[in-house]
Amino acid sequence: MLIKILGSGCAKCQRLEQLTREAAAELGIDAQFDHVREMDKIMAYPVMTTPALVIDEEVKVSGRMPSRDEIAGWLRPV
Repeated sequence: MLIKILGSGCAKCQRLEQLTREAAAELGIDAQFDHVREMDKIMAYPVMTTPALVIDEEVKVSGRMPSRDEIAGWLRPV
Protein backbone atom coordinates (compact mmCIF):
# COMPACT_ATOMS: atom_id res chain seq x y z
CA MET A 1 0.00 0.00 0.00
CA LEU A 2 1.32 3.43 -0.92
CA ILE A 3 0.15 6.30 1.25
CA LYS A 4 0.87 9.91 0.32
CA ILE A 5 0.41 12.97 2.46
CA LEU A 6 0.09 16.06 0.28
CA GLY A 7 1.11 19.31 1.94
CA SER A 8 3.87 21.78 2.58
CA GLY A 9 4.85 20.30 5.92
CA CYS A 10 2.66 22.48 8.14
CA ALA A 11 1.42 21.29 11.53
CA LYS A 12 -1.83 19.91 10.04
CA CYS A 13 0.10 17.97 7.38
CA GLN A 14 2.38 16.50 10.02
CA ARG A 15 -0.60 15.60 12.21
CA LEU A 16 -2.33 13.86 9.29
CA GLU A 17 0.80 11.82 8.63
CA GLN A 18 1.09 10.91 12.33
CA LEU A 19 -2.56 9.80 12.56
CA THR A 20 -2.26 7.77 9.36
CA ARG A 21 0.93 6.05 10.52
CA GLU A 22 -0.73 5.22 13.87
CA ALA A 23 -3.85 3.82 12.17
CA ALA A 24 -1.73 1.71 9.79
CA ALA A 25 0.34 0.36 12.69
CA GLU A 26 -2.78 -0.51 14.71
CA LEU A 27 -4.19 -2.44 11.73
CA GLY A 28 -0.88 -4.15 11.06
CA ILE A 29 -0.75 -2.75 7.53
CA ASP A 30 2.59 -2.72 5.76
CA ALA A 31 2.55 0.63 3.98
CA GLN A 32 5.05 2.88 2.28
CA PHE A 33 4.67 6.55 3.20
CA ASP A 34 5.58 9.51 1.03
CA HIS A 35 5.14 13.14 2.12
CA VAL A 36 4.72 15.18 -1.06
CA ARG A 37 5.75 18.79 -0.42
CA GLU A 38 6.44 20.04 -3.96
CA MET A 39 3.55 22.19 -5.20
CA ASP A 40 3.80 20.97 -8.82
CA LYS A 41 3.45 17.36 -7.63
CA ILE A 42 0.56 18.24 -5.31
CA MET A 43 -1.21 19.98 -8.21
CA ALA A 44 -1.12 16.71 -10.18
CA TYR A 45 -3.91 15.49 -7.87
CA PRO A 46 -7.51 16.79 -7.88
CA VAL A 47 -7.17 18.68 -4.58
CA MET A 48 -7.90 22.33 -3.91
CA THR A 49 -6.56 22.49 -0.36
CA THR A 50 -4.08 20.65 1.80
CA PRO A 51 -3.48 18.59 3.77
CA ALA A 52 -4.65 15.72 1.59
CA LEU A 53 -4.44 11.97 2.01
CA VAL A 54 -3.89 9.72 -1.01
CA ILE A 55 -4.05 5.93 -0.67
CA ASP A 56 -2.90 3.88 -3.65
CA GLU A 57 -3.30 6.96 -5.90
CA GLU A 58 -6.90 7.63 -4.76
CA VAL A 59 -7.55 10.91 -2.93
CA LYS A 60 -9.47 10.09 0.25
CA VAL A 61 -9.66 13.54 1.84
CA SER A 62 -8.37 17.06 1.34
CA GLY A 63 -8.64 20.31 3.21
CA ARG A 64 -9.71 18.86 6.55
CA MET A 65 -8.39 16.64 9.31
CA PRO A 66 -10.12 13.23 9.34
CA SER A 67 -10.49 11.24 12.54
CA ARG A 68 -8.25 8.24 13.19
CA ASP A 69 -11.33 5.98 12.82
CA GLU A 70 -12.08 7.51 9.43
CA ILE A 71 -8.48 6.92 8.30
CA ALA A 72 -8.58 3.34 9.60
CA GLY A 73 -11.74 2.74 7.55
CA TRP A 74 -9.92 3.80 4.38
CA LEU A 75 -6.93 1.61 5.22
CA ARG A 76 -8.83 -1.61 5.99
CA PRO A 77 -8.72 -4.19 3.21
CA VAL A 78 -12.03 -4.68 1.44
